[in-house]
Amino acid sequence: MRKRLITPTPATARSHAEGWLDVERAAVVEITSEEKDYPIESAFVSGPGRGWRAAEPGPQTIRLVFDQPQRLEQISLVFEEKETSRMQEFVLRWSADGGTSFGEIVRQQWNFNPPETIREVEEYQIELANVTVLELIVTPDKSGGIARASLKSMRLS
Repeated sequence: MRKRLITPTPATARSHAEGWLDVERAAVVEITSEEKDYPIESAFVSGPGRGWRAAEPGPQTIRLVFDQPQRLEQISLVFEEKETSRMQEFVLRWSADGGTSFGEIVRQQWNFNPPETIREVEEYQIELANVTVLELIVTPDKSGGIARASLKSMRLS
């Protein structure tokens, strides 16, 4: 038998800052890779931060596995690219059954063209109940280049 002990999440795992969900207390974050100086936790902090960046090129996944099912009403994503012109695609999807099946929230493409176009800001108003897993899949360069995925910030409420 495989098992792991978890700490129960308080009923109010909302951050005092701006009403966002405190992901550190509410979920386990799974990632395919991360650069040492750009860890995933820096994408979930309030205020200015460095954000997350993958350690290698190619598609990357950020998966939030919630300790308790969550009701989500808003998702805010910020991506920045200051160096490489590229077309990025991301898919945001959710599961109510622990990741056995997923529903797609959005699939979005964006052209970065530094220095003019370096920031993509996406705000989604949603009505999702019993969310057990939220997954963000980022393909940093649709042409297959060597760009690495990054995420400046991700906020949930």
